[in-house]
Formats: sequence, C-alpha cells, structure tokens
Amino acid sequence: MTDLLVEARRLTKRFGDLTAVAEVDFEVHPGEAFGFLGPNGAGKSSTMRMIAAVSPVTSGHLRVMGLDPAADGPEIRGRLGVVPQEENLDEELSVYENLLIYGRYFGLPKKVIDERVGELLHFAQLQDRRNSRVEPLSGGMKRRLVIARGLINQPEMLILDEPTTGLDPQARHLLWDRLYRLKQQGVTLIITTHYMDEAEQLCDRLVIMDKGRIVAEGSPRALIEQHSTREVLELRFPVGLQEEMVARVDGLAQRTEVLPDRVLLYSDDADETAGTLASRGVVPESTVSRRSTLEDVFLRLTGRSLIE
Repeated sequence: MTDLLVEARRLTKRFGDLTAVAEVDFEVHPGEAFGFLGPNGAGKSSTMRMIAAVSPVTSGHLRVMGLDPAADGPEIRGRLGVVPQEENLDEELSVYENLLIYGRYFGLPKKVIDERVGELLHFAQLQDRRNSRVEPLSGGMKRRLVIARGLINQPEMLILDEPTTGLDPQARHLLWDRLYRLKQQGVTLIITTHYMDEAEQLCDRLVIMDKGRIVAEGSPRALIEQHSTREVLELRFPVGLQEEMVARVDGLAQRTEVLPDRVLLYSDDADETAGTLASRGVVPESTVSRRSTLEDVFLRLTGRSLIE
C-alpha cells in the first residue's frame, strides 16, 4: 500500500446538511491516468479539492503521496500540479510572464524557471508565442498554457478538471496527445471530464460517481463489458409510429431502451439483430449499428435525466 499516490477509505465531505461525498473508497497508483466521471453535483469536484489539499476532509481516511492533507497541506500542494476548469491566466501579461509568476509561487529561482519555460513551451507547442500577450490566444493555446503552467514545479501528480471543455475537436486531440506524452514520462494524471470519449482515450482506470457515491470502478473496457453489451442498434421511426414499433421489437435484444427520438437495442451482434428486425417486418426510418461505449454505461448507471 505504500506505493499508492492517493489512498481514500470511507472518504466523506459535508457542507452543513449536504453530503457531497459519501464514504467513497478509491486509490491511485503511480504513473496511471485515473478518472472521475459523474453528472453535475456527483461529488467529483469536492473529491478533487480534498486530494489537492485545499478543502478539509469531513471524515474518513485520505493520504496523498503518503501525506495527511490536514497536517501536510503545503508540502502536498508543492508537489502537485493543478489545471483548473476555468481559465485563470493573467491575460494582460505575456505567455512567459504567466509562467514566471507561477514558478515564483513555488519559490523557484528565475534561472530554474527560465530553463523549464523553454521545455514547457516546446511541450505545449507554444514556443513561438513566448512573448505574446495571452488575451488574443486561441482557446486551445490558452488551455495548453494552463497545463504548461501546472507543470512548472515538475509535479509528481497532475490534477486536471475538465481539461478540454469548450475546445474544438482538433484542439482536443492535440491536448490528448500532450497528456498521453506526460503519462509516458511517468506523471500521474487525475482527470475529471464530461467527455466519455476522452475518458476512454486517456484513463487507465476510472470511477463513476452519482449523488456523492461511487457506483462503478474499473478500466473503460471492463466497465463496458460489465454494464453493457458489445454492440448497440439505434432505430428511428417516423413520427407517431415509435410506440407501435416498440411492441414489435420486444424481446429481440438483451436490453431495450426507449428514448423520445429513438429506440436502442443492446445486443452482442447488431447485424444479426437487424436481420431479425427485417424478418418481423419492422422497417425503421434509419438504423445505426455501433459498438457500446462508456457513455452507454454512464447513462445506464446515472440516468438520462437532465441535472442542472
């Protein structure tokens, strides 16, 4: 157990009468990418803030890099890198000045910061923007700069809160590549994300949280195998016909889910299921055959109701 970077047992966080995190157990191993998934209000951010030693534990056991956040908060924060969801860069300063000021927060000499800035700007593909003001940079550039800033103290563990929110697909994929390279270099990543494909791409293991509790844990592939079928057949019917058609596909798949705009048939062989549909005379307006994803698991475990 001594090689764990994070160890939580019955970890609980309360705000008055509200229990944000309810007796959760998890652990993070060195060098892995560990994810927290969950709808709004599930307890992800509260858990991350306890790990980052900026929010006190209400009850339970938590150790971060072998240290107690209650007693060793400054040491933990000095060995962590944090990438917040909001862009909190100083937009009136240059890219270099943002990194310099942040490095000085950790007490690093200017000579050491200057050495690291060159490496970090190359890593973030911002070397040609060193002296540019932050304000006119694109969203993707700013996000890469926030990650570079979080690495200025050469942290053992990097905490990322919704790292690619608001980015276009090209910028997201570039950021995924940067994070994957960090993991290859031995940096431990802890990630919260609303993007299921991001979790599948980046996370070795993850937990799904709902209402402050962990409802599932495992690798993305293991969770899909445990909570879904291999494939999904999506059916769309003309307006007014879906209810009639649902009765005719009853029992055809291992699980049927009826949504307002389509019907999902969960099966290990979507093509075979589609063939049986035709033999029953069921002709959808459109069909989509796809593999099951982490999103299917997430929605099954946490529900499809919109949470504001």
